[in-house]
Amino acid sequence: MNHIFFIGQIIGVFSISAILLFLLAKLFSRQPVIMPDGHGYAVLITGCDSGFGHHLARCLDHRGFVVFAGCLCPEGAGALSLQSQSSRNLKILKLDVTSDEDVQLAKKIVEGNLPERGLWAVVNNAGISDWAEIEWSTIDDFRHMVDINLFGCIRTSIAFLPLVRASKGRMVFMSSIFAFFNCLTMGAYSVSKRGLEAFADCLRVEMASFGVKVSIIQPGNFGQATNIVKLKTAYDIWEKLDDDRKQRFNQQYIQLANEYFASTCKTGFKNADLVVNAMLHAVTSAKPKYRYLLVSSMDMFFFKLFPYLPTVLTDAVFTLSSVYTKRKQMLYAK
Repeated sequence: MNHIFFIGQIIGVFSISAILLFLLAKLFSRQPVIMPDGHGYAVLITGCDSGFGHHLARCLDHRGFVVFAGCLCPEGAGALSLQSQSSRNLKILKLDVTSDEDVQLAKKIVEGNLPERGLWAVVNNAGISDWAEIEWSTIDDFRHMVDINLFGCIRTSIAFLPLVRASKGRMVFMSSIFAFFNCLTMGAYSVSKRGLEAFADCLRVEMASFGVKVSIIQPGNFGQATNIVKLKTAYDIWEKLDDDRKQRFNQQYIQLANEYFASTCKTGFKNADLVVNAMLHAVTSAKPKYRYLLVSSMDMFFFKLFPYLPTVLTDAVFTLSSVYTKRKQMLYAK
């Protein structure tokens, strides 16, 4: 028994040593950049009307890339602003990622205007966000969310993969902490982002044989920085419910949930720099990360640990919330 215990101690020491060496190597390893500038390379970015995509398009344009900026509304204020502040290397494309026709037309335009080194990266950034408890939603709400956030990325990726594969470039996907952090009111959004990560993970394994690197960006609370979060009133939610659900979800609770969500959106990051820098790293670094978890330093430990906790603990986290407690009281006080 002592012999077995001794062997176990040795294995434990070696395991800890290996982990420490790995962490030290990651800490001190440098991340060289593939190109000092982007001359000769092209990048396609979806969702450039506003938010992260808009900022990234400007940054890559300033670095010399040929940027194909996909915009839902190419004549809108966001696209016109982007065009006016960029060089001739930035080209606005009409690109609704839910449209096969738009994606195929965009591909033809990209193929006809590629610089000498080809299409280096596709950044799947286009997406929407909304919030609601699952029983406040319809199947159409889920379908709309998934069609843009998941199928839009799949549609665009499949179309442009041959070009990225030819350059041994990059595929970048905009996900969210809600891909793994299951919480109240984000059901449809979580479904779309969890599916997105499954697709990106499978793609990464397949593309490794071709030298293509795949990265996933996981932002936390950047609602103020992007205005992606759809704010609504408690009345908007209430009017959408049928009589049965109105019996279960009273107006007082819906008002409370709406106020809490609105207040949460006012916290977090006020600018997009952290996310845009991560996207730049994913596009230009010789050693891009598989995942970029982008939350505050205070929240980092929790969100790093959360995916590895047993379900009984991850569910129990929500019982610590005062809103969750009030929810239970208000919905069952009948």
